[in-house]
Amino acid sequence: MPVWLREHSWRQTGSAVYLSLPVRGVRVTPANIFCTDQYLKVSIPPFLFEAILYAPIDETNSTAKIGNGIIFFTLCKKEEAMWDSLTIENDNKEKLQYLRENAVLKAHEKAKEETEAKKVTKQEHKKYALEATMKLEEAERKRIEDLKEKERQKVTKELELWKKKQEDAEKHKRVQEGGELHQDVEQLKERKKEKMNKTRILNERTSETRLKPTKGHGSYSMFSENLKEEQLPAPRSTATIKINFTSRVFPTALRESRVAEEEEWLHKQAEARRVINADLSDLEDLEEEEKNPDWLKDKGNKMFATGNYLAAVNAYNLAVRLNNKLPLLYLNRAACHLKLRNLHKAIEDSSKALELLTPPVPDNENARVKAYVRRGTAFCQLELYTEGLQDYEAALKIDPKNRTIEKDAEKIRHLIQGTPPDS
Repeated sequence: MPVWLREHSWRQTGSAVYLSLPVRGVRVTPANIFCTDQYLKVSIPPFLFEAILYAPIDETNSTAKIGNGIIFFTLCKKEEAMWDSLTIENDNKEKLQYLRENAVLKAHEKAKEETEAKKVTKQEHKKYALEATMKLEEAERKRIEDLKEKERQKVTKELELWKKKQEDAEKHKRVQEGGELHQDVEQLKERKKEKMNKTRILNERTSETRLKPTKGHGSYSMFSENLKEEQLPAPRSTATIKINFTSRVFPTALRESRVAEEEEWLHKQAEARRVINADLSDLEDLEEEEKNPDWLKDKGNKMFATGNYLAAVNAYNLAVRLNNKLPLLYLNRAACHLKLRNLHKAIEDSSKALELLTPPVPDNENARVKAYVRRGTAFCQLELYTEGLQDYEAALKIDPKNRTIEKDAEKIRHLIQGTPPDS
């Protein structure tokens, strides 16, 4: 149960309120302070300070300084006026609860607006970066085209010069060939005459060879008319050999795998991706890691550890949209709602976690104990002590050696009976 901080002092001017809250012996961080236009809360477990302010303030310009065991608030009034008191004097618990919930709702809306503004700014930065990149690429492309044009002109000039040199060489060659042409004609005639003499001698020798009789049954003349030209085989025809490999999604070889189980696993993965893509069509801007419920759960846990309960709730909300079958998401979100005094939502999330933690087995004992305790705490803060005692007793049945739960249950019994607890 929280310990309320009652000791504080305040003074005011027409435009501001100055509040001093002593918190000696505890470590205070900005995450422990929650402030809206008409609601101020300082939560340093187990200590709690809460104030429904007399009139609205400008929370943007208001400040809080922490030092020497004191939190000093400077609250800027929206309208210049003197307050009759620091807080609203009203014993109506329902109205006070409504004001608390309204303050938390406004904080949620403000956080949502800031997220949207960051998203718009991010898109504008991306657009600017894209335009700048396109300009740089255009300049680079133009520079490359200019270089190409210069090289083309240079090569064209070199080619024309080379052609001119070739033409001059051809002209010079033709002049030289004109003088040598007569000598070449004489040499050609002599070669032709020598060739004709060699052919005549060869024909005479061939005629003499044919007149000689062949010796032996299988002998033949190399100049025989029956000699057939050697037959060579035709060249091989070309062809394409197609090789098929087994398509594999898994790194193991096909002979070492179990195909039926792998096909079932792939089918379930494809179905899960299809469901996620169908249900989260409005979340296309998310990064790939932000679509992982486990990553979002770890992110929410870190935000909770730093006292940023609103951010933790947002992380758990998105994780539940991605996978609504993880009991730890509801259990952790219930803890955030307890910190934010969203007691009905804490009861709802704790109940949902208990529904998913079935059947009761030793592995989920710790989670079931936390769910019963958090729901029982929310019931007690709503002054529904009978229901709260039932949840604490259910937690004790699971973990009978837990002395903390046993002491809290005993306090609730004394509250129901109207008797003071044992010292």
